[in-house]
Amino acid sequence: MFAKPFVGALSGHVDGVYAMAKHPGKLDWLVSGGGDGDLRLWSLSDQTSIWNTQAHKAMITGVSSFLEGNRFLSCSNDRTVKIWDPTIALEDSHSKSVHLPVATYTGKNAFSGISHHRSDNMFATSGSEIDIWDHDRAEPVQTLNWGVDTINTVRFNQTETNILASTGSDRTIILYDLRTSQPITKLVLAMRTNAIAWNPMEAFNFVAANEDHNVYGFDMRKMDKAQNILKDHVSAVMSVDYSPTGEEIVTGSYDRTVRLFNARQGHSRDIYHTNRMQRVFSVIYTMDNKFVVSGSDDGNVRLWKARASEKMGVRDYRERAHLEYAEKLKEKFANVPEIRRINRHRNVPKSVKTATQRKSIMINSRKTKEENVRKHTKQENLKDRIPERQKAIVGVKK
Repeated sequence: MFAKPFVGALSGHVDGVYAMAKHPGKLDWLVSGGGDGDLRLWSLSDQTSIWNTQAHKAMITGVSSFLEGNRFLSCSNDRTVKIWDPTIALEDSHSKSVHLPVATYTGKNAFSGISHHRSDNMFATSGSEIDIWDHDRAEPVQTLNWGVDTINTVRFNQTETNILASTGSDRTIILYDLRTSQPITKLVLAMRTNAIAWNPMEAFNFVAANEDHNVYGFDMRKMDKAQNILKDHVSAVMSVDYSPTGEEIVTGSYDRTVRLFNARQGHSRDIYHTNRMQRVFSVIYTMDNKFVVSGSDDGNVRLWKARASEKMGVRDYRERAHLEYAEKLKEKFANVPEIRRINRHRNVPKSVKTATQRKSIMINSRKTKEENVRKHTKQENLKDRIPERQKAIVGVKK
């Protein structure tokens, strides 16, 4: 009831924060890219910017880190991809430190996203097509496309490392296999997908953040229906990420809220918002599963607790035992109406509450209309009901 999930705001960006990445080997590091081309490296424990540079001349659309040392990648609308090493700095004639990229790759068109391979010196970029780059080559070593004008985002599977997923402006999700250089599956949804996240523990599962306010969970082996639908947002979902355990999902939306879901349930267990937070364009889970980071277009990176009421800091044996006992009590009496009401209650912004009520009325009206049509239709003309998990899917091509 008295939970305070907000830990702190990391300020430094002048423009909105549209891309973020965590380091797979360094718990403390976070890389963020701004709309003005400003690239920053943050220390989450100190809540300060430890390195920054004017990386690009246009908006940074994607950042990605990889296991090799301290380096990370950034891509932008200025048609360049750059590799950065924050430990390398040169001094100019005025004795000021200047940060130069380790390598620069120039493409034919603007880049909209980037993802690095788990172990190889290879990365993929999205734009007018998917390009596969090698660190040692100036040109792409491979180009993938399946009749899409613009590809919004691309993501390497970090477990089954030769598989990558992309989303297109024509409402498609396409899976590729680098071993055969061929697309595996093309899935067409009713509305456009903005982001994709692979489950770190189950290599074949991924979630897709959609414009229709929902997040769809898919199994790449059987994509003719969604495995799960995460509902509750009242505007387009712009970003999504799995927790390192694969049990939790965090989403950021255009409705100015961050929501946390259990991966196997349909509705959010928590909602985070502040008065000053604007449209949320990127969210990630930290590698210790304890915190969530959000980046919004007001220029702030915000740090939240993954469990709103969890006590931070060191706890002795008696306190841990007391908290565990309290959790068990909550589980035992979870279905008591008064306890359930307290547990589910969240204060939400007025705009979100009114939009939720309006959306509920619209959905109920649609259901009533469908039932009335079925009642007044002859039995031989009745069509089968379409399951909720198949409604958003227009078609699948293999």
